Amino acid sequence: MVEIYSLEMDKARQRAGRAELALERAEELLDGDGNVAVNLALCCRIRGAQRRVSEARARLRKIESARTERLRIG
Repeated sequence: MVEIYSLEMDKARQRAGRAELALERAEELLDGDGNVAVNLALCCRIRGAQRRVSEARARLRKIESARTERLRIG
């Protein structure tokens, strides 16, 4: 059972890392010189990346709390 939690935690960490990287890249592109249409598209991309980061972190917390609860129960 511990292996399943480890696998899920690894997948969730990877998902969070990828989402954070995508957010950083989009923010860097927004800082560059671009026209209004590009900036609007980047803002949309940044919002999506922020949402994915939030969801990935929530997934990590959920897995960790379930693991802690399972270990506490026995």
